[in-house]
Amino acid sequence: MNTIIEKTRLSEDVYKMVFQAPYIAEARKAGQFLIIQLDTDFGERIPLTIADADEQAGTITIIFQAVGKTTRMLGDLNQGDSIANVLGPLGTPTDIRRVGTVVCVGGGIGVAPLHPIVQAYKQAGNKVITIMGARNKDLLILEEEMRAHSDEVIICTDDGSYGRKALVTQPLKELCEQGIVDEVTAIGPPIMMKFCAETTRPFGVHTMVSLNTIMVDGTGMCGGCRVTVGDETKFVCVDGPEFDAHLVDFDNMMLRQKAYKEQEQHADHACNIGLDVRTPQGGTK
Repeated sequence: MNTIIEKTRLSEDVYKMVFQAPYIAEARKAGQFLIIQLDTDFGERIPLTIADADEQAGTITIIFQAVGKTTRMLGDLNQGDSIANVLGPLGTPTDIRRVGTVVCVGGGIGVAPLHPIVQAYKQAGNKVITIMGARNKDLLILEEEMRAHSDEVIICTDDGSYGRKALVTQPLKELCEQGIVDEVTAIGPPIMMKFCAETTRPFGVHTMVSLNTIMVDGTGMCGGCRVTVGDETKFVCVDGPEFDAHLVDFDNMMLRQKAYKEQEQHADHACNIGLDVRTPQGGTK
């Protein structure tokens, strides 16, 4: 039952976890994700990208940052514990083709979902240049793994403690100016993806982003993950998570991301609105 067989702390509040899920390991493709639920009593469901998988061992790897109630609960689990509910693989796989030179840009924890995409682009015969960004050296993850599957790795840190002191958009712009980039994939904070899109737009370089929106059921039924792409409303869970970066309305998406900010600030809230859940005192909540 989704038994955890390995747990590693990669940096402050960032964990790598390997657990048993043989059917998902066999079926998953680059770009797809899971929905995990730990508390089955109306507990929160969160999407997490599959960072890696071992089909022979029947295991999948997730990398997550403990920033909310559920991810903190997940971070408290250890080897031998089990994850109650795991649904996946979900989402449309990355469209991997041989296009020439691909630049893959990962910011912060966004490097984790980028990892299988870098692997797949390289296996398809592309030249892969990976740009990795973090606030400082201690927060950089998966450098060795990215170097193993990239022709070139460019590291940027905000404070200059490792690699270049620069935003990831600076080397991205320089590569575009050289005219050697055929395609870009960017994954990270929404504001980073927005400015990666604005960096490549003048050069007409096809750019994809992987969105991590609020998500509940992962089937397109709840509508919580809807985004505007071009003139259309799309649902990240079933239409994505990857979209043409030049068409995504990032400002609207970032506004929607704040919809539950107040509830999130109540870190251990038990939100059972509308479910008529009885309290021990006999009332409802």
